[in-house]
Amino acid sequence: MRLQLKRVYASPADTDGIRILVDRLWPRGLSKAEARIDFWAKEAAPSNELRHWYQHEKEKWPEFQRKYVAELQGNPGSVQELIAKIGHGNATLLFSSKETRLNNAAVLKDYLETLL
Repeated sequence: MRLQLKRVYASPADTDGIRILVDRLWPRGLSKAEARIDFWAKEAAPSNELRHWYQHEKEKWPEFQRKYVAELQGNPGSVQELIAKIGHGNATLLFSSKETRLNNAAVLKDYLETLL
């Protein structure tokens, strides 16, 4: 199994495997047909409160990671559903943020890799 990250606005590729949107909100200006999403893991995304608090402010990154992992640990059902969807194949966690490193998908990928 291989997990990778990709902006949802990037073109889908055959190597993506299952394409999983890991944002709470649907990406602006993107149709469902264009996105080619296989599963929307809305419940595994950061809460609205955490998203609004973080605002992609780099100085908040360490605390965001800690708080988001705590949310994931407090929501094992959504994490288990996500793991079941991923299965044993390749999966691409899709995010809409312009910030390609310090975002929820990166935290989620690291967290899932500790469980798989």
